[in-house]
Amino acid sequence: MYYVYLLHSKKDGKFYTGFTANLRRRLAEHSGGTTRSTRSRLPLELLYYEAYMSQADAKGREYRLKTSQGARAALKRRLTNSLRDHLV
Repeated sequence: MYYVYLLHSKKDGKFYTGFTANLRRRLAEHSGGTTRSTRSRLPLELLYYEAYMSQADAKGREYRLKTSQGARAALKRRLTNSLRDHLV
């Protein structure tokens, strides 16, 4: 399985979108501060993830979420309650 995930920084309120084949390991790396892109934004929380059978599909979804304003907006609409509960 391949995963696309959305993290939220409790420090700066920003989001991070990533892709991995091992979600538990990757979350531990983020939380442990070993990932350069999120090290300064700790603590982080997992808000959302999607699972894919195909690596190409997962990478494509991650790319669309990182580059498409419309895709990010659609995901935020989908997570309205979760975002409200975690961002307050």
